Amino acid sequence: MCSGGFAKCLGITLIPLAIVCILCNILLFFPGGKVADKSEDITDEVFYLGGILGSGVLMIFPALVFLGLKNNDCCGCCGNESCGKRFAMFSSILFAAAGAVGAGYSVIVSCLAINRGPKCFINELNSTYPFNNGNYLSNQTIWDDCVKPDDIIPWHLTLFCILLITGLVQIGLCAFQVINGLIGTICGDCCGCCGDS
Repeated sequence: MCSGGFAKCLGITLIPLAIVCILCNILLFFPGGKVADKSEDITDEVFYLGGILGSGVLMIFPALVFLGLKNNDCCGCCGNESCGKRFAMFSSILFAAAGAVGAGYSVIVSCLAINRGPKCFINELNSTYPFNNGNYLSNQTIWDDCVKPDDIIPWHLTLFCILLITGLVQIGLCAFQVINGLIGTICGDCCGCCGDS
């Protein structure tokens, strides 16, 4: 498969993953699936926008670049048509690195949020973080410390785990594109026809 075609496949895969991350981050603004009375009642890590900015918007740009590599008809440089395609493949490495940084940011925020646990009410008045250092992950009996919102812990865990896993997949795909981009830079668009456009 040509390196441009492989990059297009990666771009097609990254778009839905970015949309999933954006949606997960938006849903986290509604703890337990309910509208929060005050923004202070929402877990702090939600406002870091790891899913919206990191694995979402910042991932859209590399995905669009990867999608366009297959049909890149650069006019070339110095009289060599393949030079333009090689430069396009090289530039895709930079976009892949930017995408990996964004996804990495989302992964870090998700890990911090999972370890810290959700912000919830321990009584009718006080919203706080009742858990520490992930102790709630192995001990479900302390989940009862959260009085409301209902189902906040499964909500929090599910959405941040989706962000974590999706971010790791995005990092892997961007790493594949770095390798693919290096091959495309060295060999041209198709390694079976090095030097051809």
